[in-house]
Amino acid sequence: MNPLYAPLFEPLALRSGITLDNRIVVAPMTHYSSRPDGTLTDEELHFIARRSRGAGMVITACAYIAPGGQDAAGEPAADRDETIPELTRWARVIQAQGTLAVLQLHHGGRNADPGLAPNGDVVGPSAIKDEAGGFVLPRELAPHEIEELIRQFGEAARRAIIAGFDGVEIHGAFALLLQQFYSPHANRRRDRWGGSVERRLAFPLAVIDEVKNAVAGHADRPFIVGYRFTPEEATTPGLTMADALHLADVLAKQELDYIHVLTNDYRSRPRREADATRTRLELIKEAVGSRTPVIGGGSIYTADQALEAYDTGIDLISLARGLVIDPDWIEKVKQGREADIETILRADAQQRLAIPDPLWRMIWGDPGWFPGTS
Repeated sequence: MNPLYAPLFEPLALRSGITLDNRIVVAPMTHYSSRPDGTLTDEELHFIARRSRGAGMVITACAYIAPGGQDAAGEPAADRDETIPELTRWARVIQAQGTLAVLQLHHGGRNADPGLAPNGDVVGPSAIKDEAGGFVLPRELAPHEIEELIRQFGEAARRAIIAGFDGVEIHGAFALLLQQFYSPHANRRRDRWGGSVERRLAFPLAVIDEVKNAVAGHADRPFIVGYRFTPEEATTPGLTMADALHLADVLAKQELDYIHVLTNDYRSRPRREADATRTRLELIKEAVGSRTPVIGGGSIYTADQALEAYDTGIDLISLARGLVIDPDWIEKVKQGREADIETILRADAQQRLAIPDPLWRMIWGDPGWFPGTS
């Protein structure tokens, strides 16, 4: 290995007692390839296995925790005990590559697909449609339904424990349900679940507590609990960078194993209400300090970019599109072959890269999403 990249391969001990072998995390990558009942196909298992070797930790594609929680077709399920054998298979495929397996848990909320929801019933914190492309006007959740969703997050965590996963990540990003409760655009409630910043945080914090209670009640081994969030929203009203820094500070007090920041580019800077001369990752890491490890990434394709992101002060580097393009990215850096990393997606590479058909179609249907597709 080139000594320049040695910092990326130092171990990191987490609060749970689990130690990661290195600082490279395979970020959640939705495959769009599960069957209609949420069971996993061999194609998506092969896809993730190809990209797991050498990583410190692998976070799976999001698994929905309740019927009606899917925001896209082809997502895997964690909403009932019948999914445990499938989840077990998923965990074992990842762990067979010598790394840790973390199951990401989510609910689409107002951005769930009505065609996949029972009776087309799409719900959210308030009856406010997402201006950025929500499917329909959601129905406002009743208080007892909110309590039930909290319970279902805990139940999904229990299933992950039984299935043999090493941890779970609570998905509070991508304008999905947990982000919606924090967002002043999506959440216009005036009860205990909305209004002030503190009340808008009540649902995410309740989910964290429920998941941690599930771990305390069911795990007979150290078990990771992380949380992922998106820093800002483009809408007005909407989440600002100041809101993101407040959330980061609150999350750092929750005794999580890590905080995972979702940015499209590790170099991205705040839109508003923060120092725009610094990156979002720098600001968030400063707010968190040494209390909790921070994962960050976005648009990392080369080893030098990974090192540049790491030098912002964050603790762990997440890779997604870079690993889709080159599944051997991590191994190449370990072997001193960083110059051989592929950074452009070739139109004839699907079979060689083991990319499932639905994901392949999504990639090429969105020109510019990946380098080489515009």
